[in-house]
Amino acid sequence: MKKYALLSLLFVCFKIVSVSGQKSQETVSLVNEINRLIEQTEGRFGIAFKNLQNNDTIFINAHEYFHAASTMKTPVMLEVFNQEKQAKFKITDSIIVKNEFQSIVDKSSYSLSILDDSDDILYAKIGKKMTIQDLTYEMMTKSSNLSTNILIDKVGAENVTKLLESLNIKENIVLRGVEDQKAFEAGLNNKTTPYGLMQIFEHIASTQAHNSLMMNILFDQKFNEIIPANLPKNVKVAHKTGSIKGVQHDSGIVFLPDGRKYVLILLSKNLKNEDDGVKTLAQISKLIYDYMN
Repeated sequence: MKKYALLSLLFVCFKIVSVSGQKSQETVSLVNEINRLIEQTEGRFGIAFKNLQNNDTIFINAHEYFHAASTMKTPVMLEVFNQEKQAKFKITDSIIVKNEFQSIVDKSSYSLSILDDSDDILYAKIGKKMTIQDLTYEMMTKSSNLSTNILIDKVGAENVTKLLESLNIKENIVLRGVEDQKAFEAGLNNKTTPYGLMQIFEHIASTQAHNSLMMNILFDQKFNEIIPANLPKNVKVAHKTGSIKGVQHDSGIVFLPDGRKYVLILLSKNLKNEDDGVKTLAQISKLIYDYMN
């Protein structure tokens, strides 16, 4: 597996070398250093980097599918704001907080457990009303599974897919909400690739001036152990993480103090030690920041 990964990375390395000799050497050195970190960590990694100033890219396993985990909440947020734009509702409208959902396999009911959720605040509000804006904030910043399922029921997973198709964003499969055990056992999972998530954040970066609320939500991410972890405090990151057993992800836009920005997607799976995976991904983020500077 590691031999294959090394050959794959070397192939990617030569594919991304730019015309400039100096740039070529910097890029080769960066990919070699990323390769060294990956080789030291047991697991599978996928990376997509794009400099939004000159469109330079680095791809490693960019079209390989990974379990999306909570990164699927970003396209759900896109559809929330899309439906608001279509005047289907106002972001300030309120809806009932519930904890009963239908499996996509057979429509049977299931509920979420507070013990398996990263945000326990909503469970005290079941039966009460919350605004769509507040639910979206909880979904994105605290990765609330309960708010995610409520919002997917509101906007429809199929509409998330239609939106991505209309934007020509590929390689993102959003089938269902969270903790649908019957769907999981049937292999009906949300999936993404580094390239697919990169397309999503490119779109967000291109429309940020038109939706400051969306950007502010992404800036307020509460889990900052990967992309921002080793970066200077004056670097802003608008991002969404995701994790399940053996999986650690981070995805977003990095804003440098001089006004430049880049999209960075860091995905992983089959991690033997998740803490080691987080550390490796955070180090890769720092390497790319240093490369940009």
